Amino acid sequence: MKLYSYFRSSAAYRVRIALNLKGLPYDILPVHLLRDGGQHCAPDYTERNPDALVPTMTLDDGTVLHQSLAMIEYLEEVHPTPSLLPGTALDRAYVRGIAQHVACDIHPIDNLRVLGYLKRLGVDDEARNAWYRHWIEVGFASLETRLAKSARTGLFALGDTPTMADACLVPQIFNAHRFKVDMVAFPTLQRIYEHAGTLDAFARAAPAAQPDAE
Repeated sequence: MKLYSYFRSSAAYRVRIALNLKGLPYDILPVHLLRDGGQHCAPDYTERNPDALVPTMTLDDGTVLHQSLAMIEYLEEVHPTPSLLPGTALDRAYVRGIAQHVACDIHPIDNLRVLGYLKRLGVDDEARNAWYRHWIEVGFASLETRLAKSARTGLFALGDTPTMADACLVPQIFNAHRFKVDMVAFPTLQRIYEHAGTLDAFARAAPAAQPDAE
């Protein structure tokens, strides 16, 4: 498998975590989102992914997959062990709910396309960073409440084994640190993030460990 990835892309980061947790070999093909006017906008890339987004996954037979959660679900179906989804339907819905909270509610309004458009509208760097922090803090407030109160929460979002929820949470918490979100208000999320960082699969997926890291 080949993963077209940008080292700081949280969507690519979550797929790298999933691949590592499953112990699957893959090649990283860096796509720089800022260099050369955005390499994700180049014709040779948009032929593979008309959305001009990362990640893109190419399977060994040449099949191309888009959207990070779809990639993780594919990996789960084709390589079910170790599983990133729990055994019961209710627990799977719980894990998917957390993953989608990050991937559908927090991440899209803070991604590079949105920040770039705000800049074109004349919003300065300080205000754009405030925008970024605001939507993370709004999203994290409800996640913290849910996880802090849930008997399901262990070392990870569900028990002591990482799931798709953690694959989505960890990159978003990395972004929160990068944009100087005060994590004191989110101790459960921070604890999960710190514990995940002790696992090789998460450490190898981290932005600093990528071939295109700056």
